[in-house]
Amino acid sequence: MMLSLIQEKIKALGCEVWELTEKTERGWEFYFIRHELDQNRITDVKTYGVTLYRALPDGFLGSASGEISPGATDQEIEKTVSDIYFQASLVKNPAYRLNDKAVVTPELREVDTAEIAKNFITAMQEVRETRTEDINSYEIFVKEITRHYLNSNGVEYTVRYPSSMIEVVVNARTEDHEIELYRMYRSGTCDQAKLQRDIEKTLKYAKDRLHTEPTPKLGTFDVLFSTDDAVNIYSYFANKTSADMIYRHLSDWTAGKEVAENAGGDRITMKAVSALSNSSADYPIDDEGAAIKDRLLIDQGVTKNNWGHRQFCQYLGMEDSSIVRNIVVEGGSRSEQEVREGDYLEVVEFSDFQVDPMAGNIAGEIRLGYLHQDGKVRIVSGGSVTGQMAEAVPTMEFSKETEQYDSIVIPRVTKLKNLKITGIA
Repeated sequence: MMLSLIQEKIKALGCEVWELTEKTERGWEFYFIRHELDQNRITDVKTYGVTLYRALPDGFLGSASGEISPGATDQEIEKTVSDIYFQASLVKNPAYRLNDKAVVTPELREVDTAEIAKNFITAMQEVRETRTEDINSYEIFVKEITRHYLNSNGVEYTVRYPSSMIEVVVNARTEDHEIELYRMYRSGTCDQAKLQRDIEKTLKYAKDRLHTEPTPKLGTFDVLFSTDDAVNIYSYFANKTSADMIYRHLSDWTAGKEVAENAGGDRITMKAVSALSNSSADYPIDDEGAAIKDRLLIDQGVTKNNWGHRQFCQYLGMEDSSIVRNIVVEGGSRSEQEVREGDYLEVVEFSDFQVDPMAGNIAGEIRLGYLHQDGKVRIVSGGSVTGQMAEAVPTMEFSKETEQYDSIVIPRVTKLKNLKITGIA
C-alpha cells in the first residue's frame, strides 16, 4: 500500500511529525460544440500529498509539502520525501502542534457522477435560445472526490463528496457584429433550474452588450452588484476574520471588533457552516484533520469568532479551530425591489473585478452595466468602478433575498454607495 510505503520512508529519515493525504478523483468530462458532443472521457486520478515538519533550534519548526504520484518507484518516493524533509529545514516558524483530537469519519456518501453529468447536459439542452442569441460551446467536469487523511498524532479520516464545474460560452450577434460571453460555475451537483436561469440571463446580457453606449462620467455614484462578482465583496469580510491575517497584522477583526464605524446601512451577519447543500466543498472535516463546526463569525456588524489554519489559530491561542469552506450571509432589512430604488449603476459584466482582501480596495473595468438615472435605464459599457470597503461598508445595503454561489450564500443584490465611476463619455 502506497501510504504505508511513504510512512516507512518518512520514518527512515527520522521525521516524527507529518501529514499525509491520499486524494482520489473519479469522474466524467464532456465537451460540446453547440449541443453536439465533440468528445468525452472518464477520469481516474490519484495523488499523495506529503507535509513534513522538522524541529529547528530555539523552539522553531520548519515545514514543507510535496506530491507523490501513485506510479512512483521506491527510489522516487525516497528521493521526494528526502527533498521535502530538507526543504523543511529552510523554513522557520514558531512551533505549533498538529491536530490530535480524534474525529469521527462520516458515512461515505454515494456519488453518482453519471447522473450529475446527465443533469448538466439536460439543463443545457433546455436553455431557451434564439436565432441571434445562442450557446457556442460548453464543457462539463463532474468528480467524485475521496480524501483520506492521517497524521503523526493518530488522526485519520476519510470523506467523499461531489465536485462539479461547467464552463459555458454564449454568443449574440447582429448583421455586422458579434459578442461572446464566458461563464464558469462550480457546485457539488447540478441545480438545473438555477443553471438554466443564469445562462438565459447571460444570453440577454450578450444581446444588450451589442447595444451599449459609453459610460458617462458619473463621479461618485451608487453601484449595484447582482452577479457572482458580489462574492468578492463578502469574501473580504470572511478573510478579515481569519487568524492567518490577524497574526500577520493584516487585520484586527478579533472578537468584539465592529467591522464598520458609525454604520447606518445594513449590518452584516456571517456564519461558517459545517454543511452546505450543493457546495463543491461540502465535507465535515477540514484538510488538517479538524472537525468543521458551525461558527458565527460576524453578528450584526460585530466580529464574534475567528477561524483559520491550525498554525495561526494556535499562535492566537485558539485551540478549537478549523478552516472555513462554506459561508452563509444573512439577508438584509430590505427587499430586492427596495434596494433597487433610486439612481444606481448595476454592473453585470466586469473585465475584472477585485476587492483586495487586505486593504479593501475595490476595482473593476465595466463591460456591461445598466444605468438607472432619473427614471430611465441606459445600457452602458466602458470606464471603471473604484472605491474602498472601509468607506463603503457603513452605508452598504443588501437584500433580504439570498443566492448561493457554490460554497457561499450571499444577498441577491448588494448596493455599495458613493463609489467612483470613471466614465468614457
